[in-house]
Amino acid sequence: MIDYPAARAVAMVARTGSFERAAKALNVTPSAISQRVRQLEERLGAVLIERGTPCVATERGAWLCRHVEQVGMLEQDLLAHLPGLADPAAPAPRVTLSLATNADSLGTWFLPAVAAFTHATDFLIDLAVDDEDHTAEWLRRGRVVAAVTAIGKPVPGCRVVPLGALRYHATASPDFVRRYFPDGVTADALAAAPAITFNHKDGLQQAWIRQTLGASVPHPTHWLPSTQSFVDASLIGMGWGLNPARLVADHLAAGRLVELIPGAVLDVPLHWQIGRLAADRLSRLTRSVVETARRDLIPHA
Repeated sequence: MIDYPAARAVAMVARTGSFERAAKALNVTPSAISQRVRQLEERLGAVLIERGTPCVATERGAWLCRHVEQVGMLEQDLLAHLPGLADPAAPAPRVTLSLATNADSLGTWFLPAVAAFTHATDFLIDLAVDDEDHTAEWLRRGRVVAAVTAIGKPVPGCRVVPLGALRYHATASPDFVRRYFPDGVTADALAAAPAITFNHKDGLQQAWIRQTLGASVPHPTHWLPSTQSFVDASLIGMGWGLNPARLVADHLAAGRLVELIPGAVLDVPLHWQIGRLAADRLSRLTRSVVETARRDLIPHA
């Protein structure tokens, strides 16, 4: 049998980042939390929590955390039908869902979708942000129950729903374009013009170059891990970058930004992948995500 007090202790340490905060959340002592986690680790012969600041779940610990989420959802369903089972002295249980998305979706359309879901339910959200080509890995490792991803092939145990495409424009300030592209966008010009890159997983700039010129071009770059900083850096002439159409439409219309090549957009298809065990109970979340995406994204075949 699963030791659920110990499993909840592991999940709460991973959720809060420390044994002390987990103890407060579960209304027990830190030593009780530590003992429960240690005994479960000894029983399994595996480390479930990496001790540090903050404490984080290992891969096996993450699977246990997702199981605790599933149990929490089942308990919510049961109490909705049999409210007499609830302890009247205990606070109403709240389930935290772990989700993953890419930063540009979060900065454009995804947050309203999640907000609509939280307005209609008692769920809490723990949102991880990663590159759209890598969020599926969060699902494979059991760290999230659902994710926005560029991967259309189903992750084992997941359902997939196409969402549409996030459109990007290669933009820069007019002064930047005059300085680095006086004769147009060429391989030599791109090799000299500083780009703006989100992080080392970000391949959008190279994807646009390959789509436009038919080959990759090494180029200098600034590293700015912020969707809004991408726009701001483009406006002040630090470099050129791929910005979501929704975030730069007004700047393009006002002439504060220009496209490196007018009309040369990059469309990145996105998909919603959700674990099959959670899919039916979270159908409202999927519906909110899909409806918002299909309203705000570009249709994609």
